[in-house]
Amino acid sequence: MYRIFTIEGKVRVPPEMLSTKVKEAVKKALEEQLEGKIDARLGVILAVVSVEEVGEGKILPGDAGVHYQAKYKLLTYKPEVNELVWGEVIDNTEFGSFVRIGPLDGLVHISQLMDDFVSYDAKNALFLGKQTKKTLKEGDKVRARIIAVSLGKEENKIGLTMRQAGLGALHWLEEEKKKKKKGK
Repeated sequence: MYRIFTIEGKVRVPPEMLSTKVKEAVKKALEEQLEGKIDARLGVILAVVSVEEVGEGKILPGDAGVHYQAKYKLLTYKPEVNELVWGEVIDNTEFGSFVRIGPLDGLVHISQLMDDFVSYDAKNALFLGKQTKKTLKEGDKVRARIIAVSLGKEENKIGLTMRQAGLGALHWLEEEKKKKKKGK
């Protein structure tokens, strides 16, 4: 889920940025320090939205930078269990499908792809349902549900499922709609 957080904390502005206006320098320093980082509590920090307040700067012994107390807003993305996500299949392997959901990638284990016996065609990097004949290949757009999240310092893992009603490759869902219309 995308969120905007208001944070208060100390920001070090390096000496090469001291010639710019204070708010701009603090924002640039925050962008360099935080954007693209993953925080277990906040999620992926996507952008520094704004700097609201900047306090008095302090120079510490042995450090040429200036330390400011600041209040700022961050745009973050943190996946949550049971959240519905849309994404694109970026890689298929014999054990599952990797799906890009926003700034992160999740894994749909082969057991969570569909309610069917699934085989993997390594030559074409696609999955095939035995009875339904559904296929899943790289580049397919999908709708999935997050079933597990682990954001940490060393590894980040997101588990996804597509075995529930209304989930799966978008072309599967379109085919199901067409079949329902024909049946009526």
